[in-house]
Amino acid sequence: MYRQRLTPYLFLLPALLILGLTVFYPALQAFYLSFTRYEYDITQPPLWIGLENFRRLLSDRVFWKTLTNTLIYLIGVVPILVIAPLGLAILVNQTLPGIRWFRAAYYTPVVISMVVAGIAWRWLYAETGLFNQLLRALRLTQDGIPWLTSPNFALFSVMAVTIWKGLGYYMVIYLAGLQSIPADLYEAGAIDGSDGWRKHWDITVPLMRPYLFLVAVISAISATKVFEEVYIMTQGGPRNSSKTLVYYIYESAFQDLEISYACTIGLVMFLLILTLSLLRLSLNRQPADLRF
Repeated sequence: MYRQRLTPYLFLLPALLILGLTVFYPALQAFYLSFTRYEYDITQPPLWIGLENFRRLLSDRVFWKTLTNTLIYLIGVVPILVIAPLGLAILVNQTLPGIRWFRAAYYTPVVISMVVAGIAWRWLYAETGLFNQLLRALRLTQDGIPWLTSPNFALFSVMAVTIWKGLGYYMVIYLAGLQSIPADLYEAGAIDGSDGWRKHWDITVPLMRPYLFLVAVISAISATKVFEEVYIMTQGGPRNSSKTLVYYIYESAFQDLEISYACTIGLVMFLLILTLSLLRLSLNRQPADLRF
Protein backbone atom coordinates (compact mmCIF):
# COMPACT_ATOMS: atom_id res chain seq x y z
CA MET A 1 0.00 0.00 0.00
CA TYR A 2 2.80 2.40 0.88
CA ARG A 3 4.61 1.67 -2.39
CA GLN A 4 1.46 2.23 -4.41
CA ARG A 5 1.01 5.67 -2.88
CA LEU A 6 4.65 6.57 -3.37
CA THR A 7 4.95 5.41 -7.00
CA PRO A 8 3.06 8.35 -8.63
CA TYR A 9 5.22 10.87 -6.76
CA LEU A 10 8.37 9.11 -7.93
CA PHE A 11 7.22 9.50 -11.52
CA LEU A 12 6.52 13.19 -10.86
CA LEU A 13 9.84 13.78 -9.11
CA PRO A 14 11.99 14.53 -12.24
CA ALA A 15 9.44 17.06 -13.52
CA LEU A 16 9.12 18.65 -10.07
CA LEU A 17 12.89 18.99 -9.81
CA ILE A 18 13.09 20.69 -13.21
CA LEU A 19 10.19 23.01 -12.33
CA GLY A 20 11.75 23.76 -8.98
CA LEU A 21 15.10 24.75 -10.51
CA THR A 22 13.71 26.67 -13.51
CA VAL A 23 10.45 28.16 -12.22
CA PHE A 24 9.85 28.06 -8.45
CA TYR A 25 13.34 28.95 -7.24
CA PRO A 26 13.78 31.89 -9.69
CA ALA A 27 10.31 33.14 -8.71
CA LEU A 28 11.18 33.06 -5.00
CA GLN A 29 14.52 34.70 -5.72
CA ALA A 30 12.79 37.49 -7.67
CA PHE A 31 10.35 37.98 -4.79
CA TYR A 32 13.29 38.34 -2.38
CA LEU A 33 15.16 40.75 -4.67
CA SER A 34 12.12 43.04 -4.87
CA PHE A 35 12.84 43.97 -1.23
CA THR A 36 16.53 44.68 -1.89
CA ARG A 37 18.77 46.99 -3.89
CA TYR A 38 20.63 44.91 -6.44
CA GLU A 39 22.03 46.53 -9.56
CA TYR A 40 23.65 43.66 -11.42
CA ASP A 41 26.97 43.87 -9.61
CA ILE A 42 28.03 40.32 -8.74
CA THR A 43 30.74 41.68 -6.41
CA GLN A 44 28.13 43.25 -4.12
CA PRO A 45 25.43 41.24 -2.34
CA PRO A 46 21.82 42.49 -2.43
CA LEU A 47 21.17 45.19 0.16
CA TRP A 48 17.91 44.81 2.10
CA ILE A 49 15.83 48.01 1.79
CA GLY A 50 12.37 46.74 2.69
CA LEU A 51 9.50 48.47 0.87
CA GLU A 52 11.62 51.18 -0.74
CA ASN A 53 11.14 49.75 -4.26
CA PHE A 54 7.37 49.70 -3.77
CA ARG A 55 7.38 53.33 -2.61
CA ARG A 56 9.33 54.22 -5.71
CA LEU A 57 6.84 52.29 -7.79
CA LEU A 58 3.93 54.34 -6.46
CA SER A 59 5.59 57.59 -7.55
CA ASP A 60 6.94 56.27 -10.86
CA ARG A 61 5.02 57.92 -13.72
CA VAL A 62 6.50 55.55 -16.28
CA PHE A 63 5.22 52.56 -14.31
CA TRP A 64 1.69 53.93 -14.17
CA LYS A 65 1.86 54.72 -17.87
CA THR A 66 2.98 51.19 -18.71
CA LEU A 67 0.31 49.73 -16.42
CA THR A 68 -2.33 51.84 -18.17
CA ASN A 69 -1.03 50.72 -21.57
CA THR A 70 -1.17 47.09 -20.47
CA LEU A 71 -4.77 47.45 -19.29
CA ILE A 72 -5.72 49.18 -22.56
CA TYR A 73 -4.03 46.33 -24.41
CA LEU A 74 -6.00 43.85 -22.32
CA ILE A 75 -9.35 45.56 -22.86
CA GLY A 76 -8.76 46.13 -26.56
CA VAL A 77 -7.38 42.74 -27.56
CA VAL A 78 -9.22 40.17 -25.42
CA PRO A 79 -12.85 40.83 -26.54
CA ILE A 80 -11.83 40.64 -30.19
CA LEU A 81 -9.81 37.45 -29.68
CA VAL A 82 -12.75 35.87 -27.85
CA ILE A 83 -15.47 36.75 -30.38
CA ALA A 84 -13.81 36.97 -33.83
CA PRO A 85 -12.13 33.51 -33.80
CA LEU A 86 -15.48 31.92 -32.91
CA GLY A 87 -17.00 33.45 -36.04
CA LEU A 88 -14.06 32.21 -38.11
CA ALA A 89 -14.36 28.74 -36.58
CA ILE A 90 -18.06 28.60 -37.49
CA LEU A 91 -17.22 29.59 -41.06
CA VAL A 92 -14.43 27.07 -41.57
CA ASN A 93 -16.47 24.31 -39.88
CA GLN A 94 -18.74 24.17 -42.90
CA THR A 95 -18.50 21.19 -45.26
CA LEU A 96 -17.53 23.07 -48.40
CA PRO A 97 -15.04 22.25 -51.17
CA GLY A 98 -11.55 23.52 -50.36
CA ILE A 99 -12.44 24.46 -46.78
CA ARG A 100 -9.15 22.98 -45.54
CA TRP A 101 -7.27 25.58 -47.55
CA PHE A 102 -9.17 28.33 -45.77
CA ARG A 103 -8.35 26.75 -42.42
CA ALA A 104 -4.67 26.66 -43.36
CA ALA A 105 -4.78 30.28 -44.59
CA TYR A 106 -6.30 31.53 -41.32
CA TYR A 107 -3.82 29.51 -39.27
CA THR A 108 -0.72 30.60 -41.24
CA PRO A 109 -0.02 33.75 -39.12
CA VAL A 110 0.29 31.53 -36.04
CA VAL A 111 3.30 29.63 -37.41
CA ILE A 112 5.06 32.78 -38.62
CA SER A 113 7.79 33.97 -36.27
CA MET A 114 6.91 37.14 -34.38
CA VAL A 115 10.22 38.63 -35.50
CA VAL A 116 9.28 38.13 -39.15
CA ALA A 117 5.72 39.31 -38.55
CA GLY A 118 6.88 42.40 -36.66
CA ILE A 119 9.33 43.42 -39.38
CA ALA A 120 6.72 42.83 -42.09
CA TRP A 121 4.13 44.93 -40.28
CA ARG A 122 6.69 47.68 -39.74
CA TRP A 123 7.06 47.86 -43.50
CA LEU A 124 3.29 47.96 -43.91
CA TYR A 125 3.04 50.76 -41.33
CA ALA A 126 5.91 52.78 -42.81
CA GLU A 127 5.31 56.26 -44.20
CA THR A 128 5.63 54.86 -47.72
CA GLY A 129 4.19 51.47 -46.73
CA LEU A 130 1.22 49.65 -48.20
CA PHE A 131 -1.37 51.05 -45.79
CA ASN A 132 -0.48 54.68 -46.40
CA GLN A 133 -0.19 54.06 -50.14
CA LEU A 134 -3.74 52.67 -50.15
CA LEU A 135 -5.01 55.62 -48.15
CA ARG A 136 -3.39 58.02 -50.61
CA ALA A 137 -4.77 56.08 -53.58
CA LEU A 138 -8.27 56.33 -52.08
CA ARG A 139 -7.65 60.05 -51.44
CA LEU A 140 -8.38 59.63 -47.72
CA THR A 141 -5.14 61.36 -46.73
CA GLN A 142 -2.23 63.09 -48.41
CA ASP A 143 0.47 62.80 -45.77
CA GLY A 144 -0.35 59.32 -44.54
CA ILE A 145 -0.89 58.20 -40.95
CA PRO A 146 2.07 57.93 -38.52
CA TRP A 147 1.09 54.46 -37.36
CA LEU A 148 4.17 53.77 -35.23
CA THR A 149 5.54 57.27 -34.65
CA SER A 150 2.49 58.95 -33.12
CA PRO A 151 1.51 58.48 -29.45
CA ASN A 152 -2.12 58.33 -30.58
CA PHE A 153 -1.64 55.38 -32.95
CA ALA A 154 1.42 53.38 -31.82
CA LEU A 155 -0.21 51.21 -29.15
CA PHE A 156 -3.25 50.39 -31.29
CA SER A 157 -1.04 49.58 -34.28
CA VAL A 158 0.84 47.03 -32.18
CA MET A 159 -2.45 45.64 -30.87
CA ALA A 160 -3.55 44.96 -34.45
CA VAL A 161 -0.53 42.69 -34.94
CA THR A 162 -1.34 40.73 -31.78
CA ILE A 163 -4.92 40.24 -32.97
CA TRP A 164 -3.82 39.21 -36.48
CA LYS A 165 -1.36 36.70 -35.05
CA GLY A 166 -3.78 35.18 -32.53
CA LEU A 167 -6.94 34.76 -34.62
CA GLY A 168 -5.89 31.44 -36.14
CA TYR A 169 -4.68 29.97 -32.85
CA TYR A 170 -7.93 30.57 -30.99
CA MET A 171 -9.92 29.59 -34.08
CA VAL A 172 -8.44 26.08 -33.84
CA ILE A 173 -9.46 25.84 -30.16
CA TYR A 174 -13.02 26.79 -31.07
CA LEU A 175 -12.99 24.47 -34.07
CA ALA A 176 -12.20 21.52 -31.80
CA GLY A 177 -15.17 22.47 -29.64
CA LEU A 178 -17.52 22.91 -32.59
CA GLN A 179 -16.68 19.48 -33.99
CA SER A 180 -17.63 17.90 -30.65
CA ILE A 181 -21.22 19.24 -30.86
CA PRO A 182 -23.58 16.54 -32.21
CA ALA A 183 -25.34 17.44 -35.45
CA ASP A 184 -28.58 16.08 -33.98
CA LEU A 185 -28.83 19.16 -31.77
CA TYR A 186 -28.88 21.48 -34.77
CA GLU A 187 -31.49 19.29 -36.49
CA ALA A 188 -33.67 19.39 -33.38
CA GLY A 189 -33.18 23.14 -33.15
CA ALA A 190 -34.24 23.57 -36.79
CA ILE A 191 -37.49 21.77 -36.03
CA ASP A 192 -38.12 24.21 -33.16
CA GLY A 193 -37.46 27.17 -35.43
CA SER A 194 -33.84 27.80 -34.49
CA ASP A 195 -32.16 27.90 -37.88
CA GLY A 196 -29.61 30.03 -39.72
CA TRP A 197 -27.44 32.18 -37.50
CA ARG A 198 -29.97 31.93 -34.67
CA LYS A 199 -28.98 28.29 -34.07
CA HIS A 200 -25.48 29.44 -33.13
CA TRP A 201 -26.87 31.77 -30.47
CA ASP A 202 -29.27 29.15 -29.12
CA ILE A 203 -27.03 26.07 -29.38
CA THR A 204 -23.41 26.85 -30.27
CA VAL A 205 -22.68 29.64 -27.80
CA PRO A 206 -24.11 27.87 -24.70
CA LEU A 207 -22.21 24.67 -25.50
CA MET A 208 -19.02 26.59 -26.25
CA ARG A 209 -18.92 28.40 -22.88
CA PRO A 210 -15.98 26.35 -21.51
CA TYR A 211 -13.98 27.18 -24.64
CA LEU A 212 -14.98 30.84 -24.43
CA PHE A 213 -13.72 31.06 -20.86
CA LEU A 214 -10.53 29.19 -21.81
CA VAL A 215 -9.79 31.54 -24.70
CA ALA A 216 -10.62 34.56 -22.51
CA VAL A 217 -8.08 33.65 -19.83
CA ILE A 218 -5.37 32.55 -22.28
CA SER A 219 -5.71 35.68 -24.41
CA ALA A 220 -5.83 37.89 -21.30
CA ILE A 221 -2.60 36.42 -19.92
CA SER A 222 -0.94 36.68 -23.35
CA ALA A 223 -2.02 40.32 -23.71
CA THR A 224 -0.65 41.09 -20.25
CA LYS A 225 2.72 39.54 -21.14
CA VAL A 226 3.09 41.09 -24.61
CA PHE A 227 6.71 41.94 -25.42
CA GLU A 228 7.94 40.85 -28.85
CA GLU A 229 5.63 43.11 -30.84
CA VAL A 230 6.57 46.14 -28.78
CA TYR A 231 10.30 45.39 -28.89
CA ILE A 232 10.40 44.85 -32.64
CA MET A 233 8.03 47.57 -33.80
CA THR A 234 8.23 50.53 -31.40
CA GLN A 235 10.55 49.73 -28.48
CA GLY A 236 8.03 51.38 -26.19
CA GLY A 237 7.88 54.69 -28.01
CA PRO A 238 7.07 57.32 -28.84
CA ARG A 239 7.13 58.87 -25.36
CA ASN A 240 6.29 55.57 -23.65
CA SER A 241 2.95 55.46 -25.49
CA SER A 242 3.33 51.77 -26.41
CA LYS A 243 5.46 50.59 -23.49
CA THR A 244 3.96 47.66 -21.57
CA LEU A 245 4.81 46.13 -18.20
CA VAL A 246 6.96 43.35 -19.63
CA TYR A 247 8.91 45.79 -21.78
CA TYR A 248 9.44 48.04 -18.75
CA ILE A 249 10.75 45.04 -16.81
CA TYR A 250 13.17 44.29 -19.64
CA GLU A 251 14.25 47.92 -19.83
CA SER A 252 14.79 48.19 -16.07
CA ALA A 253 16.70 44.92 -15.80
CA PHE A 254 18.86 44.81 -18.94
CA GLN A 255 19.22 48.45 -19.97
CA ASP A 256 19.17 50.31 -16.66
CA LEU A 257 20.61 47.27 -14.79
CA GLU A 258 18.20 47.78 -11.89
CA ILE A 259 17.46 44.13 -11.20
CA SER A 260 15.65 44.61 -7.90
CA TYR A 261 13.32 47.28 -9.32
CA ALA A 262 12.56 45.05 -12.31
CA CYS A 263 11.65 42.25 -9.88
CA THR A 264 9.26 44.64 -8.11
CA ILE A 265 7.49 45.42 -11.40
CA GLY A 266 7.43 41.71 -12.16
CA LEU A 267 5.72 41.06 -8.84
CA VAL A 268 2.97 43.52 -9.78
CA MET A 269 2.53 41.77 -13.13
CA PHE A 270 2.36 38.40 -11.36
CA LEU A 271 -0.43 39.69 -9.12
CA LEU A 272 -2.29 41.01 -12.17
CA ILE A 273 -2.08 37.66 -13.96
CA LEU A 274 -3.04 35.82 -10.77
CA THR A 275 -6.11 38.04 -10.44
CA LEU A 276 -7.16 37.25 -14.01
CA SER A 277 -6.71 33.52 -13.42
CA LEU A 278 -8.69 33.58 -10.16
CA LEU A 279 -11.43 35.59 -11.86
CA ARG A 280 -11.68 32.96 -14.57
CA LEU A 281 -11.88 30.15 -11.99
CA SER A 282 -14.57 31.95 -10.01
CA LEU A 283 -16.66 32.53 -13.13
CA ASN A 284 -16.22 28.92 -14.20
CA ARG A 285 -17.54 27.68 -10.84
CA GLN A 286 -20.74 29.68 -11.08
CA PRO A 287 -23.98 27.90 -12.02
CA ALA A 288 -24.44 27.44 -15.74
CA ASP A 289 -27.41 29.81 -15.92
CA LEU A 290 -25.35 32.66 -14.39
CA ARG A 291 -22.32 32.32 -16.65
CA PHE A 292 -21.57 34.27 -19.78
